[in-house]
Amino acid sequence: MVKIGTFDLDMRPAIVSVIDDDPAENAKAANWLGANVLELRLDLLNFSDLEEAKKTIDRIKANTSLPCIATNRLQSDGGKWEGSEDDRIKLLIDIMPYVEAVDIELSADEDQRNMVIAAAKAAGVTVIVSAHDFDGTPSVEIMKKILDSAHEAGGDIAKLAVMAKSKQDVLDVLQATADMEKPVCTIAMGEIGKHSRIVAPCYGSRLTYGAIAQAVAPGQIKIHELKSALEILF
Repeated sequence: MVKIGTFDLDMRPAIVSVIDDDPAENAKAANWLGANVLELRLDLLNFSDLEEAKKTIDRIKANTSLPCIATNRLQSDGGKWEGSEDDRIKLLIDIMPYVEAVDIELSADEDQRNMVIAAAKAAGVTVIVSAHDFDGTPSVEIMKKILDSAHEAGGDIAKLAVMAKSKQDVLDVLQATADMEKPVCTIAMGEIGKHSRIVAPCYGSRLTYGAIAQAVAPGQIKIHELKSALEILF
């Protein structure tokens, strides 16, 4: 069984809304549109310290009961964090008591990644270990190895987002997803992979990321559109 907060991902996939600015208002909008989980992009929200982050989370929790994923994305994985790696990891660990899940990159330094995962396990926080390929789509076998590595690293959920350049790329992502026995989140980014955000959950992807208004990732679909589609399928 895998949950984020009280949301049971074994029952149905979660629609995740990325919160990257105006957190309290966007959290309220995401909830109204049909999101199940919020992803707080610490690297995009430009928090100066933990106290500022806590105040923002308090404002979010005042407007919605949706569980939160804390993400402080590495630049190499598409993030905007400009501070030191030590500070990035410290903020993730310090914010753990105030969120329900944490996303840490497979590509992060192993010792620091293990620190985040150990803190999450101790706090009862769900761990997402993620990997991103913005250049293309690896083979099915390589994608499965990446997902396996994310689980072996300590992820409750292994997340893989790749850039699709053909329909075959999307099919390969779906095949890799279907072959995995443990919980995964898979995304075929780009316009040609746009439909994967609706279809991948049918093959086992536990999370799908939607936009409130403007997409924050290639091929992202608006939350209310995802909700309508998934209500037909689940």
